Amino acid sequence: MRASDADRDATAERLAIALQEGRLGVTEYEQRLDAAMNATVLGQLWKLSADLPEPPEPEESDRELATADQSGFVSPWKDWIDEWRWWLGGAVIMTGIWGVTSIMGGALLPFWPLVPLGIWAAILVAAAIWPDESSGSRR
Repeated sequence: MRASDADRDATAERLAIALQEGRLGVTEYEQRLDAAMNATVLGQLWKLSADLPEPPEPEESDRELATADQSGFVSPWKDWIDEWRWWLGGAVIMTGIWGVTSIMGGALLPFWPLVPLGIWAAILVAAAIWPDESSGSRR
């Protein structure tokens, strides 16, 4: 039977676990992983992990966590943290522009990114304090 991408990924994950447990060396892991990614039938994949023990069953708390993640549970803070990541990206870009223009001008210019970043940060803090209930967001 032909192997699917999911079959190859499952074998790669099993090989990674064996590497983490110290059952495979890095060189052997890389060779087996390469063979797994190039496998066309399931028999080739089974041979790559036949000498490895089955991974341990997850503990009850791990299973509950995995079930919660698969059920679509999203942390109420995820969106807010993602917004701060965007803010940080904007801060890096704007500070870079400020730095380049200061160098090109030969003198330090006033730090203008402080204004847009300050306004943006104030909006993010306000959204955390007074969440918009109509959007269904739980911050």
